Amino acid sequence: MASKSRYPITRRRLLKTGGTVAAGAVLGPLLLTERTIAQSRTVYVNTWGGSWTAAEEAAFFKPFTDATGIRVRTVAPVSYAKLKAQVQSGTYEWDITAINQSDWLRAEREGFVEPIDWTVVQKDKLFPDAVFANGIAYCALGTNLCYRKDKFPNGGPKSWADFWDVKKFPGNRSLYNNAPRSVLYALLADGVPHDKVYPLDVDRAFKKLDQIKPHIKVWWTQGNQSQQLIRDGEIDMMAIWNARASELAEQGVPVELVWNGAHVGITMWGVAKGAPNRKLAWEFIQFAVQAKPQAEFCNRLFYGPTNPKAYEFVKPEIAKQMPTWPENAKQTIVANVEWEAANSASLQERFTQWLAS
Repeated sequence: MASKSRYPITRRRLLKTGGTVAAGAVLGPLLLTERTIAQSRTVYVNTWGGSWTAAEEAAFFKPFTDATGIRVRTVAPVSYAKLKAQVQSGTYEWDITAINQSDWLRAEREGFVEPIDWTVVQKDKLFPDAVFANGIAYCALGTNLCYRKDKFPNGGPKSWADFWDVKKFPGNRSLYNNAPRSVLYALLADGVPHDKVYPLDVDRAFKKLDQIKPHIKVWWTQGNQSQQLIRDGEIDMMAIWNARASELAEQGVPVELVWNGAHVGITMWGVAKGAPNRKLAWEFIQFAVQAKPQAEFCNRLFYGPTNPKAYEFVKPEIAKQMPTWPENAKQTIVANVEWEAANSASLQERFTQWLAS
C-alpha cells in the first residue's frame, strides 16, 4: 500500500474498537549477511526486551516455531537509527522490527522498508486496515502519566499540568526521551485542549519544557528502565507505557496509571529493506497478526490488539486496562501519524540539543 494510505487510528476508531472489546468482554545480537542468514531457518526480530520480549516469546515466537520449525532469535532494543544503519550498510542484526507507526511511515518514505511480499502474505488472512506503509499493524500502545500512590496518599497528579506543578506535587520526575511525546505533554500542560494539540506548536512547547527540565531526574529510553525507576522508588511520577505500569501494579508496586492526556499510537510489524531472511520474516508477521496470537500477547501486556477478532480472546478484566477501552480512549491523544513522520527527525534533533544544553 502506498505511504499516503493510513491506518485510521482516530479517537472514533479507538472508541469503536473499544466497543468491540466491551462486546467481547461478555465472552543475543549477531551481525548477519545474506549468506549466513539465508542458509538457516531462523528469523531475527528486533524487540524491546524484558517483559515485552517475554510476552512475544509466549504469544508469537514459540508457537510460530512449533508450527513451522522456523527458529526466532531476538535483538534489543528497538531502534530507528539501527534500521537506517542496517539498510545503508547492508549489514543486518535483524530482519523484523516492531516500531511506532510514525517512525515506520518515515522509514517507508526514506526507503528503509521492504515491500510486503504478497507471495507469502495472504490478504484474506489479514483484518481490515491491517496494512499501512508496507507494514502490518501490531498493537495500540499508550504512553501515560503514572505515579506512586504511597508517595501521594491523598491523590497524585491527574494531568500533565499537575506533573508540571512541582509545588503542589513535589517529587522526583522522569520523562521518556522522545521528542513528539514530550512536546505533546508540554502543550497539554500549557493548557492546549486535546483536540487542538496537533499540529504541535514546537516553540511554545519548548518554552514549557524549559520549566520542567530542572526537575526531570531521568530521561528514560527503554521500557525495563522505566519500570525499574518507579519500582525502586527512585522516581515518584513519570511518563510510562501503559502495560508496563499495569504489570507493576500486578506485581504489587503501588502505582496509579492516568489516562488523561495519554499519547496513543500504533506499533507496526515490518521488514527492513533487503533483510536477508525476508520471506521467513513475512511468514512470521502473518502468523503474529492473527487473532489468537495477538490476544495472547495483549493478555500478557495490556496493549490493545489491532485485529478486531482478537477481542474475542481478551480477558474482560484486561480489556478495561487497554488504550482501546472506551473510558480510556476518550481521554487520550491519538498520534497524528502524518505530522509526526514529517517532523520527527528535525524535532528530535532540536530536542537532543535542548537536553544537552
